[in-house]
Amino acid sequence: MEKPKVLFVQQEIIPYLKESHMGHIGRYLPQGIQERKKEIRTFMPRYGCINERRNQLHEVIRLSGMNLVINNTDHPLIIKVASIQSARMQIYFIDNEDFFQRKFMLTNKNGEYFEDNDERAIFFTRGVIETVKKLGWTPDLVHCNGWFTGLMPFYLKEVLKDNPMFSDTKVIYSVYNDGFPGKLSAEMPVKMKTKGLSNEVLQKYADPSYENISKVAIDYSDGVIFGDEEINPEVEKYVRESGKPFLAYHDKDSCIDAYNAFYDEVLLSESVLQQ
Repeated sequence: MEKPKVLFVQQEIIPYLKESHMGHIGRYLPQGIQERKKEIRTFMPRYGCINERRNQLHEVIRLSGMNLVINNTDHPLIIKVASIQSARMQIYFIDNEDFFQRKFMLTNKNGEYFEDNDERAIFFTRGVIETVKKLGWTPDLVHCNGWFTGLMPFYLKEVLKDNPMFSDTKVIYSVYNDGFPGKLSAEMPVKMKTKGLSNEVLQKYADPSYENISKVAIDYSDGVIFGDEEINPEVEKYVRESGKPFLAYHDKDSCIDAYNAFYDEVLLSESVLQQ
């Protein structure tokens, strides 16, 4: 029997970024799932604050070179990779000079959120999808961690629903206490426009607040995990009323076995999309 394939789409992973709960999950969950006899691939953004030399990132030429068009502008997709030797796993980094050269993650030095975070999230999501296509690696399950990965369930279930590589893929979305104030760009639906997406379905992003982006991700997911002990109350209520399978918060010592069992449950279940 083939090993189930799990694709991890991460907002943060240590040691590439400073210590955080989400980063800890990003580092140790894929390793734990691999040790439990599943095949894994792991992606994250190549934020400009990541030290490439220290972490031994290098470009993968055969995967790089594609241009992704967002809002009528071409953005070259650069793929880099690094290895965590002790875990025997690789991390793929999505990079682009326009979006990921600045020396910060999602906010500037004053703690203000970047105005183009919508475009950065779109680029990251599409970059992961195109790279997985190039790898020819069909995931049975995609686990998205953090709001920056929240467009992935939508793209997988809307844009790729007829693509045989992804048509049977299940999606799990982990909700964290990582909300942002205000809203992303009001032009987000226009920027997300791509083949296979109608204007009607893109209106789901007409109000791109943290809460609404989270709700759309939940709508398009087959299961939801509470990644933090406390999460946005509105989002928590939405999850509990959605009818989706969900997993309550588990601390870092117990989460791997709990997540692994939840993956198996979702993989065996019928899809429960509620759009």
